[in-house]
Amino acid sequence: MVRIRIAAGDVEALAELNDSPTALEIIERLPIYARGQRWGDEIYFPIPVHMDEEPGAREMVDVGALAYWPPGNAFCIFFGRTPASDGSEPCAASPVNLIGRVLTDPTEFKRVVSGEAVSIEVVPEG
Repeated sequence: MVRIRIAAGDVEALAELNDSPTALEIIERLPIYARGQRWGDEIYFPIPVHMDEEPGAREMVDVGALAYWPPGNAFCIFFGRTPASDGSEPCAASPVNLIGRVLTDPTEFKRVVSGEAVSIEVVPEG
């Protein structure tokens, strides 16, 4: 697991990426800087990674999940209901590769609006 810092607008969160092929590809591209877009309680943004759907990709995810959306080459941060949700859990637009999770309070991302700057950086060990 690799720890990362995600900053979006005035929100900063600690997170970790797993050891899936998609997460490892993303780690190779860090740091990443983009402009985030909101889709309900999800922030997503394109990243310079091109991966296919992995075995185990799914639409229903947990609050705090970090994912990669193959159709949009996008990094996704889930922190609540999305327009595709039936209940209170986040639901992606189509299957996503789960790549990690937010370690701090993911609902803080509710303060971020579309178009705000987002950065993802590795947290140095030690």
